[in-house]
Amino acid sequence: MLDFFTIFSKGGIVLWCFQGTGVTESFTGPVNALIRSVILQERSGNNSYSHDALSLKYKLDNEFELVFVVGFQKILTLTYVDKFIDDVQLHFRDRYKNELEQKGALALLNSHFAFEDDFKMLLREAEESSKARGPTSMRSFNASLKSQKTVKSMIETKGGDKGKEQGGKKNKNELHILIKSCLVVQGMQLSSMKGDLLAVDYESSEGEEEEEEEEEEDAGAFGGMFGMLKGLVGSKSLSQEDMEPVLDKMRDHLIAKNVAAEIASQLCDSVAKKLEGKVMGTFTTVASTVKGALQDSLVQILQPKRRVDILRDVLEARSQRRPFVITFCGVNGVGKSTNLAKISFWLIENGFTVLIAACDTFRAGAVEQLRTHQRRLNSLHPPQDHGGRPIVQLYEKGYGKDAAGIAMEAIAYARNQAFDVVLVDTAGRMQDNTPLMTALAKLIAVNMPDLVLFVGEALVGNEAVDQLVKFNQALADHSMSDKPRLIDGIVLTKFDTIDDKVGAAISMTYITGQPIVFVGTGQTYNDLRSLNARAVVGALMKA
Repeated sequence: MLDFFTIFSKGGIVLWCFQGTGVTESFTGPVNALIRSVILQERSGNNSYSHDALSLKYKLDNEFELVFVVGFQKILTLTYVDKFIDDVQLHFRDRYKNELEQKGALALLNSHFAFEDDFKMLLREAEESSKARGPTSMRSFNASLKSQKTVKSMIETKGGDKGKEQGGKKNKNELHILIKSCLVVQGMQLSSMKGDLLAVDYESSEGEEEEEEEEEEDAGAFGGMFGMLKGLVGSKSLSQEDMEPVLDKMRDHLIAKNVAAEIASQLCDSVAKKLEGKVMGTFTTVASTVKGALQDSLVQILQPKRRVDILRDVLEARSQRRPFVITFCGVNGVGKSTNLAKISFWLIENGFTVLIAACDTFRAGAVEQLRTHQRRLNSLHPPQDHGGRPIVQLYEKGYGKDAAGIAMEAIAYARNQAFDVVLVDTAGRMQDNTPLMTALAKLIAVNMPDLVLFVGEALVGNEAVDQLVKFNQALADHSMSDKPRLIDGIVLTKFDTIDDKVGAAISMTYITGQPIVFVGTGQTYNDLRSLNARAVVGALMKA
C-alpha cells in the first residue's frame, strides 16, 4: 500500500528507507520537491504534500533534527497514515536514542539503523487496526445536539449583542492608537536611478525596543522573583501547550498587520511544528523563542527563491538581438500604468530604449494616460541626447481591438526597430471576470513574455490571496501548453500609504512563492524601490 518511507536528518543524511513491493521509481524526486517547496520555504504548517501521482505525509522531530516522510498513491485513502508515522517516530527515537544523541554528521554516518523488522511490525499493526475499525454508523436525530435545542435557547437578547459590539469598537480604537507610522517617504524631486534600485527601508525602532525591554523589566520587578522566572523554559522540550498562548497572540498580531487570516494561521502552525520537541536553554523564554522562529520564517518567505535581475536579463536579450518583454496584469485601479511608467524611467536611466505597448483597449483614457507618460519621459531624456531617436515610444492601435494581437505586433515592431525592452500594459480585471481572464491568458500564452508581473496593492489583506490564486488558476486553465506560464513576480504598489501594516507582502509571496520585484512608494518616477526583507519583517513584528 505504501510506496516508500524514509527517515533522514535535516542535514540531508538518509538514516533508513523502505520501498514498497513492485515500486521501481526512485523516491528521491518527490522527497527533494518536499524539501525545496515546503521545509526550506517554511510551509510546514500542513503535514501533507502532493507531487504528481503521489501523496506525501511528513513529520518533523526537532529534538533530534529528523524528518520522517511516507509516500503513497493519491487515489488511495489510507486513514491510518497519520497515527502510523507518529508510531514510527516514537519507536525509532526510543530504539536509537543513544546513536541520535551523538552530535555531528560523522556519528550518524557511522551508525547502523536496522529498522526494517520493527517497521514491518508497526505497518502490519496499523493496517490491521484500520480494517478492524470499520465504517462508522450515522447517529440518529435523537442522539444529536439539535434534538436538545429549545425555542428559548435560540432567542438572542438584544442587550447582550449591543454590549459585545461596544466592546469590539473599543478594542479596534485601542489597536489604531498602538499602530504608529514608521515609513520613510522620499521627497518629490527626481534624482538619478542608475544601477540597482534602493531597498525600501524603515526607521530604526531601537528606541521603542529599549522602552519595551524597560517595561518588561519593571513588570518582572513588580511581580517579584517568581514573576521574573515564570516565563523561563528551564532546559525542557517545548510542547504545543507551552507555545499555544504565545502563538495565539502572534496570530492576532499578524492579522492586525494585514496578513491574510488563513496565512497567519498557517505561519503559526509551521512555527509550532518547527519548535515542538526542541530543547531550549535555561534562561530562554517561550515568547522570545517563538518570536525569533517566526521572524526567521518570515524573512525566509520574503527572500526570493531565485534572483530576478532585470538589468542583466535585458543585456542578455540584447545580445540575442531580441527585446525583453514584461507583461503587467492585475485588478482595476492598483496602479499598473503608473508603475509601468516608473519602471520605464528606471530602465531609461540605465541606458535602455523602451517600447510601451498599449494593450488596455477597454478603459477610457488608458492610451492617453500612457501617451502623457511617454511625452514626460522623453522630456526628461530629450531625443537630441540620444542621436535624435526618442528613447521611449508608445505602440497603440486605439480601443476595442484584440489585446493579444496588439502585443504581438508591438513585439515584432520592437525587434525590427532594435528596442531593448517592451512593457505590455493590460486592462485591469477582477479575478472573477471569466471572459477578461481568458483574454489575459491568451495574451500571455500567444506572446510568451520573459516576465509576467502581477501588480497588487499593499492595502489589501485576505483579498490578495483570492486575487493571486485566481489569476494563477486562470493562466493555468486557459494555457495551451503542458507547462503554463504563471505569475513570475509581484509589483507591490501604494506602499507609502500603509504605515507598518506590511502584511500584504507576506500574503502575496507566501501564496505564490514568487518574489516582490518592485515596490511603489509614491507618485513620482523616483518612487520605486526593491524590497528589504529584514526591514519589512522588523516593521511587521513591531508592536
